[in-house]
Amino acid sequence: MVSETGSTPDEIDDLARRAQAGDRDAMELLLAAVRPRTLNVCRGVLPYTPDAEDACQEALLKVAEKIGSWNQRGRFTTWLHVVAVNSARSTYRRMKNQAVAADPTDSPAMHRPDPRTTSVIAGTRLDLLEAMETLEREHPQFVEPLLLRDVYGLPYDEIAQLVGAPLGTVKAQIHHGRKLVRPMLADGGI
Repeated sequence: MVSETGSTPDEIDDLARRAQAGDRDAMELLLAAVRPRTLNVCRGVLPYTPDAEDACQEALLKVAEKIGSWNQRGRFTTWLHVVAVNSARSTYRRMKNQAVAADPTDSPAMHRPDPRTTSVIAGTRLDLLEAMETLEREHPQFVEPLLLRDVYGLPYDEIAQLVGAPLGTVKAQIHHGRKLVRPMLADGGI
């Protein structure tokens, strides 16, 4: 399979290995090759393009800073996926905190929207993001596997490899995470 930039997964892994070894040119080529994929992942959480672009930029900076933590057991793009998801969620939290800082009582004509169905960021599934925040506080071990499977559609075996857990454990975490999150969603399902 060829990526959006024409690079194969093997070529991206090779660039990542070279970048990890300190090759600056390889790092530049790697970041250019994975930017479209990273932006698409961020758009999955933040569909408003400027917000997704901010999250993408943050993710690419994290890739450059933390490339040493990629263990090379799985595809670089799988590791990148987690970095991008975390960046998008972090951007969402930052924006949510900025939006909540405004006092809704300042304007009597303003009414507070239903937080289960209305987003502070146009088009974002606020109920899902809020459910993930709650799950992260109460049961953090379920968040990453659940996001990777049900939001981003990664196969169970890739998730197991990525999180370093047995396949059965990952399946159980996802199943239990779904049971915990389902009641928190406006439409009752994930």
